Amino acid sequence: MNYSNVLKTFASVGILSIAGGTAFAEGISDLPAGERPHYEMVDPQIPLGSSPLADFAAKNPPPWKIGYASSYAGNTWRASSLKEIMDNLLPAAKEAGLVSEVVVTQSDLKDAVQIQQMRQMVDDGVDAIIICCSNVTALNPTIEYAHSKGVPVFSFSGYVTSPYAINVAANHMQGGYDMGKWLAEEMGGKGNVVLVSGIPGFASSDSFDLGAKKALEEYPEISIIGEIAGKWTDQVAQTELQKFLATNPRQVDGILTQSAQENGVLNAMLQSGRDMVPITLGGEASAACYWRKNPDWISQSFHIWPPAREMGQAWDVMLRTLGGEGPKIQTMLRPVLPYTIEDVNAALPEDCDLNSTDWIQPTADQWWPDDIAKQYFNNPK
Repeated sequence: MNYSNVLKTFASVGILSIAGGTAFAEGISDLPAGERPHYEMVDPQIPLGSSPLADFAAKNPPPWKIGYASSYAGNTWRASSLKEIMDNLLPAAKEAGLVSEVVVTQSDLKDAVQIQQMRQMVDDGVDAIIICCSNVTALNPTIEYAHSKGVPVFSFSGYVTSPYAINVAANHMQGGYDMGKWLAEEMGGKGNVVLVSGIPGFASSDSFDLGAKKALEEYPEISIIGEIAGKWTDQVAQTELQKFLATNPRQVDGILTQSAQENGVLNAMLQSGRDMVPITLGGEASAACYWRKNPDWISQSFHIWPPAREMGQAWDVMLRTLGGEGPKIQTMLRPVLPYTIEDVNAALPEDCDLNSTDWIQPTADQWWPDDIAKQYFNNPK
């Protein structure tokens, strides 16, 4: 990739780091100074302007009916994010008289199906829709349709380019950069890397890869010798990496992977007969359990996709918007949070499960604290 072109794109959308300072888009300039650094390295397609819902008023009083139009249900990450709604967020909102029900659909990665499901939700009278990890442009006409009917759309763990949506997520490009730089240093600045993407074409996957490649370009003695798609699913990632390792005899010195597929990557390496190498971890308890049992394996890991925390952030932003608090910006990004073997030891027992479907996650107060959340709204309550 030509990063001079990327920088030109940053400038065109209104954010560009320069010597001595950073020029920010209008929406970011409305944020407090302490939050602006989270936007210094972003995917150039992410909308960073002022929110289209700054003056939004819900069409109905609470309790509200919410739609959750997920694009996929086949991994532990999706299961954990849905569990957070059903076990924690919805019961609390019901008790507070804010939400009556959540209608859940999943489209199995078919844009046309997700579009039909969202339009049906709007026609059936939902008051807001949460979407997950979708194609960055395919849903835009449907989001505009929902907006025309007074139904705001909130995209979490990724983004859409529609001017009518609110995006909430980690800064996945920064996450890819941080993980890539860490892996390069862990490898001593040289060697061969395999990049295991999520689902190419989907927002968070492409943003992560953009940042990761930017980091690795800073190390001329590191080469990416293979790129495969793990589809954010351990079983798929394991199969695809096993195929690569079986047909490519070149030495592998490190693997840069997204979640939720790091356990599949780990198992592929364990079964390959090759020496273990550093692998980036993003929170799956199964892979973290291997780290607990082998504490000298790697030095650090990163919270970039904590499923319950990202869902909790989207839910909070949605309720605040429905409540008339007026979001300031189209995209609300969170910083990458590193964690260590000490955090893993505190989270997992010594006899932890190498096949666990759980996640290690930061607390809600670490990810989206209330005092920070309020600063993203014009009329916080």
